[in-house]
Amino acid sequence: MKFVEKILIVEDDETLRDELSNLLSNSGYEVLVLTDFKNSKEEIIKLNPDLILLDINIPYLNGEILLKSLRDDKVNTPVIMLTSSNKTIDEVLSISYGADDYITKPYNPTILLLRINNIFKRMKKSFDYLEYDDLKIYPNKGIVVKDGNEFYLTKNEMLIFTYLLNNRGNIVNRDDLMSYLWNSDLYINDNALTVNISRLRGKLYDMGYDDVIVTRKGEGYLLK
Repeated sequence: MKFVEKILIVEDDETLRDELSNLLSNSGYEVLVLTDFKNSKEEIIKLNPDLILLDINIPYLNGEILLKSLRDDKVNTPVIMLTSSNKTIDEVLSISYGADDYITKPYNPTILLLRINNIFKRMKKSFDYLEYDDLKIYPNKGIVVKDGNEFYLTKNEMLIFTYLLNNRGNIVNRDDLMSYLWNSDLYINDNALTVNISRLRGKLYDMGYDDVIVTRKGEGYLLK
């Protein structure tokens, strides 16, 4: 499955919403549209987008206050504020509440797309993913991406893979690995560890990586 960024539009003007949706879809993004403005925050958290385009003047809850509420709840999804207002105070408030960018309507479609692209570039340069040869591992999303395709790992499999990756080239003791998983609030016994290692090997094989997790008898595991 192709890895495509999801952008959520929070805009009550139907015409502008449709224009934005078409622009983003034609640019290769997956588009989500918020229609339940009465429960905006809850819906945003449930949809879990990669980026939010947020209008300031939306029903029930001002966009700036909604943004502040999201940030107070530790929702760190990038947000670009959209507004027809050119008041400096709105821009100052939006940025101070945690907006990543601010665009005044009517916006230039090319400029908007460039700003969206710049945010995604910054995200990719951050440490929200790890790399193993040509794989990109996103622990928080539970996915590994290769050549634009997604492979899903369970929570156990992801924790094991990232632990081995962070110790790449060194032998990882089974007891140390189980202690690490236990500290991550996951109970796992010796047999369960063996099963999860086997499943992880199978998924890596599907990605084109055969025999990269080596068993060292009486010692543990090593990621090549």
